[in-house]
Amino acid sequence: MIGTLAIVGVGLLGGSVAKAARAAGLAREIVGIGRDRGRLEAALRDRAVDRVTTDLEAGVRGADFVLLGVPVLAIEALLARVWRAASDGVTLTDVGSTKASIVRAAERLAAERPLAFVGSHPMAGSEQSGYGVARADLFQGATVILTPTDRSEPGTVKAVAGFWEAMGGRVSTLDPETHDRVVAAISHLPHLVAYALTDGVARFQPEALEFAARGFKDTTRIAASDPGVWTEIFLANREALRANLEAFRLVLADLERAIAMGSGDALRAMLERIKAAREALR
Repeated sequence: MIGTLAIVGVGLLGGSVAKAARAAGLAREIVGIGRDRGRLEAALRDRAVDRVTTDLEAGVRGADFVLLGVPVLAIEALLARVWRAASDGVTLTDVGSTKASIVRAAERLAAERPLAFVGSHPMAGSEQSGYGVARADLFQGATVILTPTDRSEPGTVKAVAGFWEAMGGRVSTLDPETHDRVVAAISHLPHLVAYALTDGVARFQPEALEFAARGFKDTTRIAASDPGVWTEIFLANREALRANLEAFRLVLADLERAIAMGSGDALRAMLERIKAAREALR
C-alpha cells in the first residue's frame, strides 16, 4: 500500500485516479493538488481525497507516490518544481498523451537528483473534461502504456505498473519515441480528423448539420473535446502527427481517385481491405 499518494491536477484523469485509488484501497492518504479550489473542494466532499492544497510544493512534500494529472505542456513546466520539492524515495509518474519530451526532461532532472520516474499514458478518457466527469471505473480494462528507458529502475517500473493494474488497467510498455508515433496514429490523428470533418461541414454546408444523425455524431464525438488540451497535444507531438497526416492525405487521394474514375472494382477493393483491417481490431 502507498502511504501518501499526491495527485497534481484533479480533473478527469487525476480525479478518476483519486476515485479508483480510493475504491481499491491503494493509499492510506490521498492529497489533491491544483489551482482551482472549487474543483479540489468537490473531490474533498466526495471523499476521493483526504486533503487538498493549492500549494504544489507543500502538496508533494512527504508523498510516497506522485502522479502528474495535468495537460502535457503543464507536466513539463511543473516537473522541475515537483522534482525539487518531492521527498527522497518518491515514485513519480504522469498521464501525458505524449511522452518523449516529458521523459527526456525527467532524465535531465535525474542527472542532478536521482528520483524514480516512469512515464505513463492511460488510454482512457472522454470528450468531456473536469472533475465532474471523473469515474472510479475509468481505467477498468483500459490500456496503460508505460515508457521506461534503459535508465529506469526495474523496481520503479514494477511499482508504476502495479499501481495501474490495481485500478484495472492493462499495462504495456513502449519506448517514448515509439509511443509518440503510435498515439499520433491511433489517437491524435483521429481527433484532428474529427475536428476537421466537423469544421468542413460547419463551414461549407452548415445546413446539413440540422440532419446529422448517429453516424455523423459518433464519428465526430471527440471533436467536442477540450480545445486547450488538444492544442497542447497536437503541438507537443507535431512531428509524429505531421507524418501521420501525410499518410492520411495519401489514403484520401487514393479514395478520391477511385471515385473520380468511377471505378467500382477499385473502390470496392479498397473498402474491403479497410473493412477487414477494422474488423481485426479487438
